[in-house]
Amino acid sequence: MSAPRYDALIRARWMITVENDGEVLENHALALKDGKIAALLCPADATEAQQHAAQVHTLDHHVLMPGLVNLHGHSAMTLLRGYADDLALMDWLNNHIWPAEGKHVSDAFVYDGTLIAMAEMIRGGTTTINDMYFHHGAVARAGIASGVRTFVGCSILEFPTGYGQNADDYIAKALAERRAFLGQERVDFVLAPHAPYTVSDETFKKVITLAEQEDMLVHCHIHETAFEVESSVAERHQRPLARLKQLGLLSPRLTAAHMVHLSDDEIELAARHGVNVAHNPASNMKLASGIAPVTKMLAAGVNVGIGTDGAASNNKLDMLAELRLAALLAKVGTLEPTAVPAATAIRMATLNGAKALGIDDKVGSLKAGKQADVIAIDLSALETAPLFDPISHVVYAAGREQVSHVWVDGQCLMQERELTTLKTDDLLARAEDWRARIQARNA
Repeated sequence: MSAPRYDALIRARWMITVENDGEVLENHALALKDGKIAALLCPADATEAQQHAAQVHTLDHHVLMPGLVNLHGHSAMTLLRGYADDLALMDWLNNHIWPAEGKHVSDAFVYDGTLIAMAEMIRGGTTTINDMYFHHGAVARAGIASGVRTFVGCSILEFPTGYGQNADDYIAKALAERRAFLGQERVDFVLAPHAPYTVSDETFKKVITLAEQEDMLVHCHIHETAFEVESSVAERHQRPLARLKQLGLLSPRLTAAHMVHLSDDEIELAARHGVNVAHNPASNMKLASGIAPVTKMLAAGVNVGIGTDGAASNNKLDMLAELRLAALLAKVGTLEPTAVPAATAIRMATLNGAKALGIDDKVGSLKAGKQADVIAIDLSALETAPLFDPISHVVYAAGREQVSHVWVDGQCLMQERELTTLKTDDLLARAEDWRARIQARNA
């Protein structure tokens, strides 16, 4: 008997390819081989191909679509979920989060917190995370253990923390950890200067030089709050984005997280320099940072993806929820109901995010030759009935509990809601252990 032509065949009621906005294929199938999408098959070809597949998944009530790309997160902060709520950003950071991190953050904290985040993200259909935190090796190991495609953002600041003493120390640790994980297929390292208000001109210049020399991406919080912008004007007599332009940071390498407070000229500047933006609607709402001008950015040609931020400021890592919020906030922010339609929101959370990370030739849409980063969402629930348009339901009606299957590089990370690479009971025990430790130390 000859070897199977395909490793797996996934037959589904609907398929959202994201190759073309609004494109939905009915009763088609994805053929997977060696971690890639070998073919998109029409109904007749799918029936014939079943004879040549090692595995067949028949998902009669499901939509298949590309895995979601979480373009901005702090995964380990799941262990601080609900720790300090209903506060303004600077109060939240200076008086609660940074002191807590100083007491508790360690390699073990980051590994356990990131594992929990990876499990939560898999259960919500996220297949790629662009992270930013400390103890980079722990983040990478958690990514490898879970199977999630992981961009390890290496935080860089001027002041000491439990992980580093100064900017040079953070940079040295980032490069050392990167060398240790070279060759890991689903792990890449990113330089992550925290923000213009925590990083000096000299350090930004070092980051720019290193990014070019080492061919690395850059990930930074920029224009998150009005206070940040106003403080820069008061102290430096220029807005943060103008300063970063002078330094040379603005380029297609950069993913700027938040970008809430922008003038029209700044939007044009970001577009001209190819800056990518990570829009974080839930976090921006919870911290009362404002409504990012996403509609204007998209119209200007800025590549805008979607992120969750961390679980301490959201408080969940739910990309389907972020899709809905991104579409709704754009509408209420412009008083224009046609702003960010459902298909655009899906593109933002998939192909746009992949483009920001330089992997849109590999993931972000369902296309023959791309890596098989694929999710299935079961739309048979009462909450998604009746069904006229699966794209609409994915954005406006479906919940993360309806994500049934997740594949990365063709590896199934979740099947029928059961995680295959991580154990839920183990993660719950780790979370409870850290809750007890943190509460005891803060008593």
